[in-house]
Amino acid sequence: MLTERSGRVVAAVKLHRHVGRRRAQRFLVEGAHLVEAAAKRGLIRDLFATESAAQRYAALLADLDTPPHLVTDRAAKALSDTVTPAGLVAVCELPIADLADVLAGTPRLVAVAVQLGEPGNAGTLIRIADAMGAAAVILGGRSVDPYNGKCVRASAGSIFTLPVVVAPDVDVAVAALAATGVICHEDGTTGWPPTRDHLFGSLGMIVGGWPSVN
Repeated sequence: MLTERSGRVVAAVKLHRHVGRRRAQRFLVEGAHLVEAAAKRGLIRDLFATESAAQRYAALLADLDTPPHLVTDRAAKALSDTVTPAGLVAVCELPIADLADVLAGTPRLVAVAVQLGEPGNAGTLIRIADAMGAAAVILGGRSVDPYNGKCVRASAGSIFTLPVVVAPDVDVAVAALAATGVICHEDGTTGWPPTRDHLFGSLGMIVGGWPSVN
C-alpha cells in the first residue's frame, strides 16, 4: 500500500500546482463521476484508491483499463484538494484542444472567456457552454488554468466532453473566429444580446474583462 511519501504519490501531488501540471502534461481528477468521465476519453494514466473507496466503487474500477494503487487515508488526503477526500483519484493526460481544429468544424457557438481568474466560474462556464451545445470554450488572456482542481470539479465532467482552448493572445483568437465567419459579441455591453439575424449564423459569446468588440 502506498503512503504519502511514496514516489508515485509524491509525483502526483505535484499536479496540484499549475507548474507541475504544465511540466508533466498531466492533471488530477477526484471522485467516481470525474474518473469515469476521464476513462471514457481514455485519459487516465494512473489511479489511486483507498481500501474503502476500492470497495465502494468496485463496479466502476472493474471496468477500467487502469488498475488502482491502494493508498493510505493520509496519502488520499495529500492527493485531494477538497475538505472531504473521495479516496479515488486519477492522474490524467491533458486533452489536446487546438483552435484550428475547432474552427475547422464550422462551429455554431463558441464561448470566449477573457481574464477569468476564478476556477469555479471557469468550470461553471465550461459546463453551461457544454449544455448549450457550444463547440468549444476559449480561455483567453490570463485566465485560470482549466485543469485546476476546482475548475475541473465545477465543470461536472464537461471538461472531458468539450474542447477547452487556452489562448493567451485574445486578439489573435477573436481574429481567427472572425476570419471563419463567427460573429463575436461581448456579454454585458451594447453588443449583447445579438440580433435575431445573428442567431442563424455562427456566434462567439465573449465574457470577461475585455474591450468591447466592434
